[in-house]
Amino acid sequence: MAEQEEILDPRESLVDKLPDKLHGSDDTSSSSDSDAERPEPMEEVASPSPVKQKIYRLFGRENPVHKAFGGGKLGKPADIFLWRNKKISASVLGVATAIWVLFELLEYHLLTLVCHISILALSLLFLWSNVTTFINKKPPQIPEVHLPADLFAEVAMALRVEINRALTVLKEIASGRDLKKFLLVVFGLWVLSLVGSFVNFLTLFYIVFVFLHTVPVLYEKYDDKIDALAEKASIEIKKQYAVFDSKVLSKIPKGPFEKKWV
Repeated sequence: MAEQEEILDPRESLVDKLPDKLHGSDDTSSSSDSDAERPEPMEEVASPSPVKQKIYRLFGRENPVHKAFGGGKLGKPADIFLWRNKKISASVLGVATAIWVLFELLEYHLLTLVCHISILALSLLFLWSNVTTFINKKPPQIPEVHLPADLFAEVAMALRVEINRALTVLKEIASGRDLKKFLLVVFGLWVLSLVGSFVNFLTLFYIVFVFLHTVPVLYEKYDDKIDALAEKASIEIKKQYAVFDSKVLSKIPKGPFEKKWV
């Protein structure tokens, strides 16, 4: 009997242990399932960088100053105005200054200047030919000068594009759709007429030429500070225009012509 009890005891113990094992396996399976279902800890997602505010640029430019002046591989005007090659820029400005001094300060005339330059050039070439023939007994070879046709064609094409663009802008302004732009253009032309009454065309052209050789360089160097000041000025001008619009322009009666364009 003792042997039977010993034989039955292991069975009973196994039977008794089976539910525990089953429960243990359920626990392990449930824990494994719960572990499987439990989401893995996600890595910290980098917070999206705040959207950069658009920086105010003078005249609404989006490109660098060099590119705005037509820079690139063939950006010769931009290189001259921005002093990329100081020798060429200084030479161009020096020639323009010499022309202004001759015509304005010395009161030289264009026809007189052309004739005097021609006389000087012919005299030098004549003397050089005679001296060379007397010394070497051979006439000198005077180089031939030919103006390239491509240069004039490029200049003419550039002028044609700019003139067509100006005519398009004038047509848009004359259509009467944008009163603000119309007033700005009229004010600009009025200021230009006042300047023209005090100085002649050559002096005005020279002043503009000097400005082109100085203002873009300074703006490229201090563009951040100038843009900040221009933004403040633009905000103030818009406020003043809003006041002017509410007090004056809004009270102007709208005729049938203006309604036609709306």
